[in-house]
Amino acid sequence: MTANTLFWIIIAIIVLNFIIDKILDALNAKHFNDNLPEAINDVYDDTEYKKSQAYKLTNYKFGIITSTFSLLLTLAFLFLDGFEYVDNIARNYSENPILIALIFFGIIMIGSDILTTLFSYYKTFVIEERFGFNKTTKKTFILDKIKGWVMMGILGGGILAAIIWFYNATGIYFWLYAWGLVTVFTVFMNMFYSRLIVPLFNKQAPLEAGDLRDKISAYAETVGFKLNKIFVIDGSKRSTKANAYFSGFGSEKRVTLYDTLINDLDEEEIVAVLAHEVGHYKRNHIIFNLISSIVLTGLTLYILSIFISNPVLSNALGVEIPSFHIGLIAFGLLYSPISEITGLIMNWFSRKFEYQADNYAKETYKAEPLITSLKKLSKNSLSNLTPHPAYVFMHYSHPTLLDRINNLKKH
Repeated sequence: MTANTLFWIIIAIIVLNFIIDKILDALNAKHFNDNLPEAINDVYDDTEYKKSQAYKLTNYKFGIITSTFSLLLTLAFLFLDGFEYVDNIARNYSENPILIALIFFGIIMIGSDILTTLFSYYKTFVIEERFGFNKTTKKTFILDKIKGWVMMGILGGGILAAIIWFYNATGIYFWLYAWGLVTVFTVFMNMFYSRLIVPLFNKQAPLEAGDLRDKISAYAETVGFKLNKIFVIDGSKRSTKANAYFSGFGSEKRVTLYDTLINDLDEEEIVAVLAHEVGHYKRNHIIFNLISSIVLTGLTLYILSIFISNPVLSNALGVEIPSFHIGLIAFGLLYSPISEITGLIMNWFSRKFEYQADNYAKETYKAEPLITSLKKLSKNSLSNLTPHPAYVFMHYSHPTLLDRINNLKKH
């Protein structure tokens, strides 16, 4: 296959992905004004429903603008040999392949982020502000950006440097060493993310002694679940939207509740949400997701090892001097259809797991407070309660509110 043919395949993949996404978005938008089914017609009153419709429509229009900009930017970069231009800049500073790759990706990532920051700023301080969600200050917004760049440089740069070193030292077998490194990193981050990374962006504190903690502890004891670490995170620092999540294993096992969740829900509802999170642990969903991620990473790296040495990959992006980092970009673009398929499969499992976690909460606690909590959380985030089935299939990692409620009401 010639470099020119591969170039046009890449262009076709990018454009086709864009068209499919826009069709799905349009189909979904047609359902924004649907009448609410009886089971969820109490989530919004008339005023709130109009507000949710306006929020969905605003985000839909904004999404068209941002995705079109991204498409045009990507196509311009490809047609104008932008990758060769950046590669030449990187080669002016070093002859070391690792340093060249780090400079190259540093320019690409930071340049892209700067160009899209305007959209991110507008989304946060105009759209989210208009609908009452934003609590982020401009200082926090800027600090988050800087911290994100530093984290990307240290962690992403470190892993990339190691992978290129493995490639130069071992050739086609680099994928085994890279897989081992990524596996160790993934397990480590699953274990210690909440302890090491979250504090860089948010404050965490143990849930104070009181009725809520007593109820949570009492529930955990009834299901034989040792839970000593219950933390509250200052989610309200950035948004009014609420969340809760489970992380870690063994001694690092913890549940984190957003302060907004505690403010929005009553104690029974919070325990029901926690019961759902415990259900994920008890049904081994966290282990499944971790192992699946590791297996998919290994498969991707193996396929990468087969093609990465072929200079056609670099030539397809207009770069005359073949290199690992240019080949990696081309491979990522060509691999995206496979990523879409694996993403669909993982979303299917995720939706299935949500039902199982809901069922666990129903069986070990109560269904009703979980139902009311889901309704409150949907209302407070102005969620789309009538999404198009095709959009759900392609994008949703959770079942719709209506599907979850219907499942919880089954005997």
